[in-house]
Amino acid sequence: MKSVIVCASVSHGNTRRVADVIAEVLGAEVVSPEEAEPAALADAELVGFGSGVFYSRLHPRLTHFVEALPVGRGRAFVFATSGFPEIPLAPFTRPLVRRLERKGFTVDGTFSCRALDTWAPFKVVGGVHKQRPNAGDLAAARAFAEGLREGRRPIS
Repeated sequence: MKSVIVCASVSHGNTRRVADVIAEVLGAEVVSPEEAEPAALADAELVGFGSGVFYSRLHPRLTHFVEALPVGRGRAFVFATSGFPEIPLAPFTRPLVRRLERKGFTVDGTFSCRALDTWAPFKVVGGVHKQRPNAGDLAAARAFAEGLREGRRPIS
């Protein structure tokens, strides 16, 4: 299955670590939004979109990239790393999922895990979740990717 992962990992490399684990399972190439070619995405059977969370939102580089995509169709998934969990009533992945659906993608699932967060007040103490993503988080990302590869709609 031809797969591509578009990943904006800007602070500590946490999101890229998760992207690399998912890519290994899917045999996917990982590219930044600036490196991604819309034509290559159109040829892919599965496209992943991921970033860290900033002020309860995915990175603007990723969301702007998705907004600029032409309408098409295909399978997609969304993943994120964050210092804190998603709020059930307002998950930070939901806006990107909706954008992708408006672009014609079928979103097969979302995945998120904790990661080092050095946002303003936490910077003073060196951040929160300093050891994340850990082996358990990466194993969960691997299981998520295996579900995608096998055509199951994984639950994050």
